[in-house]
Amino acid sequence: MNEVKITRPELGFIVMTRAMLGAGIALLLADRLSRDQRKAVGVTLLLIGAVTTIPAVVAVFTKPERCA
Repeated sequence: MNEVKITRPELGFIVMTRAMLGAGIALLLADRLSRDQRKAVGVTLLLIGAVTTIPAVVAVFTKPERCA
């Protein structure tokens, strides 16, 4: 198994992209907002989470190994 070392800001970025993706999915499934509001906010968060995942994956997997 390969070991990937990431910095705290990178980890925070990854966590936030996952959170936005999850929040978008949750809002699409929730019943608290009107259907139009839920769809608008949910789709927006889902798309932001999905689109920001791409640079996060690239940053982690193309990072050169650091020797400590």
